[in-house]
Amino acid sequence: MKKRIALAFLLLGILDFSTAHAQVVKRDSIFESLSTEPGNPVRGRAIVASRQTGLCLLCHSGPFPEERFQGNLAPELKASVARLNAPQLRARIVNAAHFNPQTIMPAYYQTSHLNRVAPKFVGQTILNGQEIEDVVSFLMTLNNPN
Repeated sequence: MKKRIALAFLLLGILDFSTAHAQVVKRDSIFESLSTEPGNPVRGRAIVASRQTGLCLLCHSGPFPEERFQGNLAPELKASVARLNAPQLRARIVNAAHFNPQTIMPAYYQTSHLNRVAPKFVGQTILNGQEIEDVVSFLMTLNNPN
């Protein structure tokens, strides 16, 4: 039985399941949406502010007056997104390490080439495609000069 389990884990390590979540980065962007539905900025804001889902506020700070503790390890969100368009933001959320191999930001939509993934999370993304689109939609509202 132990040999079968070991073989199964070996095969999981050899097989690459990332094609289900493979995204084409062209220059510095992912132009194709990760969902069939447009992003919802209200849902995106909730994901970014959530301490269970997005976990963004562990490192970033942002326009969340209701959130008492916000991070200071990464730039403030408005400053982070000020120079980026939606496809550029999507690419950075999918896998920030593509742009900075030393980043501590997790790859939210990648299933391969990851470090220290708990066995029960192998092959899963942190956020699904719709959630990524929702976050991108919210972050784009931070660029609006209202």
